[in-house]
Amino acid sequence: MNTKKRLLIFGAGVIGSVYALRFAQYGLDVTMLARGKRLDALKRNGLRYNDNGTIKQIPIKTIEKLDNDDIYDFIFVPVRYDQAESALTVIKNNQSKSIVTLTNTIGYDSWLEIVGDRLLPGFPGAGGDIKEDVLYAQFGSEKHQGTIFGEINGLTTERVKELAQIFESVDLQYEIQKDIQAFHISHTALAIVNKHFYTNDGMVDLESARSVSTLSKIAADIKQNIHLVEQAGIPVIPPETKAMGELPENDIISRYHQMLNNDFIIDVKFGNHAVSQKAEIMLLDEMFHKRYQIGMTSP
Repeated sequence: MNTKKRLLIFGAGVIGSVYALRFAQYGLDVTMLARGKRLDALKRNGLRYNDNGTIKQIPIKTIEKLDNDDIYDFIFVPVRYDQAESALTVIKNNQSKSIVTLTNTIGYDSWLEIVGDRLLPGFPGAGGDIKEDVLYAQFGSEKHQGTIFGEINGLTTERVKELAQIFESVDLQYEIQKDIQAFHISHTALAIVNKHFYTNDGMVDLESARSVSTLSKIAADIKQNIHLVEQAGIPVIPPETKAMGELPENDIISRYHQMLNNDFIIDVKFGNHAVSQKAEIMLLDEMFHKRYQIGMTSP
């Protein structure tokens, strides 16, 4: 890339931090918009992260407020679904041309009303946690676990190619998704089963999460949710998600049991980040079933 692209990460949570870190490590021009304690920590100590057991830090440019004439080539919005509208409303009058949302959703109508065709929907290829201001996170290593993005109309536009180039330049897996909405709906069908890991006041303990009673509910929901997506005539993508819906419930249970014995996955599903994700999962669950439950007979 001849000219250095200006990149803004709107938000300094786990996902925003892991992208900012990678961009900064490769010398890209990246700025983070952060607030409160997180902003103070980033200003004071830079972005602190765990690198194979060693805590390191990298200086990072930060802003607290985005001015309308502060123009970036791409603004990344890695916020939770329940915060996306308010984040996009803050950016609404900024003149930047491309706004990349990296979050769960089942549709884009309300977002398009706010930012119009500047919207480029995506999904993050990373997960982890922040503990005591230190980032513990990693990127997916395979293509379908990479960053996924695409125009709503499925076209490979110039900005899609530019974004792909940015990911290549920092050695990150990515996938240009031709049917980004089908991907988002399919992913939501899987993500909302995590509601079974929440209690009224937090998360279930690991033992309860691994119990047959919890995992049976998850398996039944996965099969039903994927069936609802197919019933609505929406392609279930990627093929791994479709295959998940076709597995016998026992196989889904044992697959989840396996996942819940992996330390990194435990961190992702039960760390601080997961606890704060409850509002997102509950809202998505409600929206999903409102939209796809039509015509379903109750079991």
